[in-house]
Parts: sequence; C-alpha cells; structure tokens
Amino acid sequence: MKEILDLIRQEITDAFVACGYDEKYGRVSLSNRPDLCEYQCNGAMAAAKEYKKAPIAIATEVSEKLQDNPMFESVIACPPGFLNLILDAAYLTDYVNAMAEDERGGVEKVTEPKTIMIDYGGPNVAKPLHVGHLRSAIIGESIKRIGKFMGDNMIGDVHLGDWGLQMGLIITELRLRQPDLCYFDPDYTGEYPSEPPFTISELEEIYPTASGKSKEDPAYKEEAMTATFELQHGNRGYQALLAHILNVSVSDLKKNYENLNVSFELWKGESDAQPYIPDMVEKMKKDGYAYVSEGALVVDVKEDTDTKEIPPCMILKSDGASLYDTTDLATLVWRMEDYHPDSVIYVVDKRQELHFIQVFRCARKTGIVPDTTDLKFIGFGTMNGKDGKPFKTREGGVMRLETLVSEINDKMYEKIMENKTMDEAEARKTAQTVALSAIKYGDLSNQASKDYIFDIDRFTSFEGNTGPYILYTIVRMKSILHKYEETGKSAAGAKILTAETESEKSLMLELAKFNSAMRGAYEENAPHRICAYIYDLANAFNHFYHETKIMAEEDQAKQAGYIRLLETTKNVLEICIDLLGFSAPERM
Repeated sequence: MKEILDLIRQEITDAFVACGYDEKYGRVSLSNRPDLCEYQCNGAMAAAKEYKKAPIAIATEVSEKLQDNPMFESVIACPPGFLNLILDAAYLTDYVNAMAEDERGGVEKVTEPKTIMIDYGGPNVAKPLHVGHLRSAIIGESIKRIGKFMGDNMIGDVHLGDWGLQMGLIITELRLRQPDLCYFDPDYTGEYPSEPPFTISELEEIYPTASGKSKEDPAYKEEAMTATFELQHGNRGYQALLAHILNVSVSDLKKNYENLNVSFELWKGESDAQPYIPDMVEKMKKDGYAYVSEGALVVDVKEDTDTKEIPPCMILKSDGASLYDTTDLATLVWRMEDYHPDSVIYVVDKRQELHFIQVFRCARKTGIVPDTTDLKFIGFGTMNGKDGKPFKTREGGVMRLETLVSEINDKMYEKIMENKTMDEAEARKTAQTVALSAIKYGDLSNQASKDYIFDIDRFTSFEGNTGPYILYTIVRMKSILHKYEETGKSAAGAKILTAETESEKSLMLELAKFNSAMRGAYEENAPHRICAYIYDLANAFNHFYHETKIMAEEDQAKQAGYIRLLETTKNVLEICIDLLGFSAPERM
C-alpha cells in the first residue's frame, strides 16, 4: 500500500500542475493546527515569489480544482496562502479497510533489500553485564528488527571483548589460586578437560581481583602481560583456558540477553579479528598508507574540510601491540570478506564518535571497505539517575543488569498483585512481560543520541507515555475481542464502516499514519519514532473506546465494523511492540 501522505500529495501536486504551477509546490504535511485541519500544504507561499502572484490567489486557484475530489471533505484556502485539507471519511475508511486485509498493516517491504551488519553488544567476557550495556542491546535489537520487517537481511554481531590484557590477568590470577592445573604445566601433552576449572560466579570475581592487583603491583601486571603475550602466541594451555572463559561467559551472556529478548546472529569477538591483522598491516605498509610516527604505526585520516583536529588512526603501538583501532579495522576485513554487507551499523556510546571517525576513514582510505558500503555510527547518550548523573546502585556502584531487571520485575509484580485477579505464578509471568516493556519503552521512547533519566517509578506506571500503558491498551482490546467471541459472533469478512464520530475518525487517521511512521523509523534508524506513533495510536483508541459502546451496539454490521477496527488497531500495535522487542500478556 502507498502511504496515505503520498496519495494526498499526488492529488495536490496534480492540482498545482493543472493550474500551471510546478509540481514541486504540491508538498503536503501533517497539520500543525489539528484544530483547523488534518493535513496542510504551504506550496502557494513558496510559489508566490516565482510566479509573482499573491499566495492566497494561488491557494484559492488550487483549492477550486479540488472541490469535487472524492478524497477530501474540504480543501480551504486560508490567508496568507495555506491550503487546509480534511479527508473524506469514506475515503479514509476505504484506506483503513485495506490495512485491515493485510497482516502487515499495509506496510510493503523494500524493493531492493540490503545486507546490513549491526554491531550492538560489546560486552567483555568474564564480566557481568551492567546497566551500561542496556542501551546498545535495546537500541540495536530494535533497529535490527525494524530492518528485518522492512525486508533487509540483518545480521547482528555481539562483538565480544575477549582479547588483550584482561585475558592475561585472569590466567595469572587463576595460576596463583590453582597452580597445579594442567593448563600451567608446560610438559602437558594430553587433552585438556572439557569442564572448566571455574564457575561464572568465580570467573566474575577473579577478573576484578586481578585488575585491582595489577594497578597496585607492577610485578603482577608484568606477569599478566607476559601471560597475554604467550596466549596470543599459541600457548596451548592458555588457549584452552581462553576457550573455557569464552564458553562460560557466553553461556551466561546469552541467558542475560535472552531475559531482555535480545539475540545475535553472530557471537564473534575481538579474538576472531586477530588472524587478519598481520596481512592487513602489511598491505597498509605496502600501499603507502601506514607510516611510523614516534615509534607507532599510523595512518593519516584528516581531511581538508575538517573544522577540528582529527588525529591519525593508530594501527600498532611502538612495541608492536595492536589497539582497538586495529581490531575494529580487522573486524571490518572479515565482515567484508565473509558477508559483503551493503551497510555496517555500530550502536555505541556517543563518546566513541572520534574513534569511529578515525576507523571509518582509515577503512575507506586503505580499501578495506569500498565506497559502495555504508558505514554508520549511531551514538547513544547516557542513562542517568534522577540526580542527572550516570545510573548507579544505592551504594554508588555500577548496577548489574540482571539486578535492574529483577528490581523492575518485583515492582511490576507488586502492582499486578494489587488487583488480586491472578494467582502468584501468572502474576510473576505477567510481571516479567510488563517489566520488559517498561525498560525497553522507557529507553526507546527517547531519541538514541540524547541522555535520559531512568525513572523506574515513571517507566512502570500504567498511565502516561510508558510501555505498561501501551500494553494495558492492547490487553483492553484483547478483553473486548474475547467478550465478542463469547457471544458467538464473528467479524470475519466484515467491513469497517464509515466513521460517524470524531473519535472514530481520529482513530482511523492515526492508523493511516502507520506506513509513514515505519518508513521514518526505518530510514532514520529511529525506534523512538515507533514509540511516538503507538502512544498517539493508543491514546486515539482509548478516546474512541470511552465514547463508543462497542459491546452494547445493537446494529450488528456496525458492531462488527467496530470489532474489525479494533482488530486492525491491535495488529498494528502488536507489530510495533514486537519491533521494539517486547510483547503483550493476555491480561493485566
């Protein structure tokens, strides 16, 4: 289905052309004065200068061309030259009926689907997920789902932090605690145990302990650096330990991401990029891009148009060690070789912008990424507490993600049990569903680049612009549909009838915006556009619901039409919340 805005625009454009004006003046937008009209065209204002006519004269001329157009109830020229448009209720109803017949709500897939890789995890192994990982996971998952819905081949990569000194620190600390393990015996030639010598809890304690020691004890840090070097240069025992670390960590990470309804197609890490580094570096040298500066190997990435200093991209340190730049570039090498993506999207803290400017420019300059592949950096803002500072525990530490999720689950459980309509087991299950909506909607309703206040009390409210409010609206619809079915009636094959009330038409107008909302969210990688849309749609439905006696309606055709309108609204809302990464319970 075409977007209703495009259909309106075509009619207005045709009218401008018929009056002898350029088609470019037929642009239409949603009205910024909904009290006056539903859509507006300001083209006459722009055309006045070119055609040396008063704007109102042009607007009047165009409006007269449209007086008999069945799309519009009214087209009014208003001083100084606006065209105020109100859609015909029957036309709008036909459009919504077409939406009702399509399981996708009238949204067509893109005609030329792309392969898009999206990097949106970035957790470190051997460390628990904390609230700092929340935004990348939630935003990235939603962008991926939106892309899939529109027809693109979306490939999500968690991009684990599984390389470097942190691995050496873990190995060093483990060797101190369990020196007799076979992994530390240089003469051991047998198969290493399949079971790891630590649990996830032990592993999560080992790393911070080792990290703390390395900051206080230079000898300990030197030992860890040596262990890192040996790991990276083929020490069998250490590589077997690395495999254990990855298996234990990844299993735990998958569990925690699953609790957020987040999944990844690829579980690659920095270690997967390492085999590509030597050839990549050698090619940069051979092609004349990489040179030595103060002992380090760098590539210049500044451009003449830069208004601020962009430092060179550092490829290798003076001691030959690689850096984040190196790993990210090598990751692009294997991504291009294995998947040939049309686009690579990074969902990362916005404070990393300079890093990605350097990496993207270096990748282009050195030919790692062709000009045909788009590289996008979606930088997100900080999740803050009510004090405006980064969100912390009551003790001032960084909160574990599972702790935050558990706290919100408990809060939702308490609210649901207040109604005393469910047993404990159902209430717990429902609370988890509603809590996830509170977390995800609370984040995604904000523009990604903006900092925002994580207010648990507000996000878990059943009123206002919140996830629970959206779910409550859907559950209300489910309840009405269930009651309708219990009467033995069926709305199958029924048509939505022409709107008779303002609230009914307003609901249809909001439904008709679905296509445009999806296009905007997709093209701009902006889940917050979907949140804004469904909040308006939920409000429109609730207004309609309070003014319309759906179940008491005696006219069977009219009642069946109401039910079809309700079903269509529910379908659109459920599509949207799935794209945001949560679902609705059967009741609340």
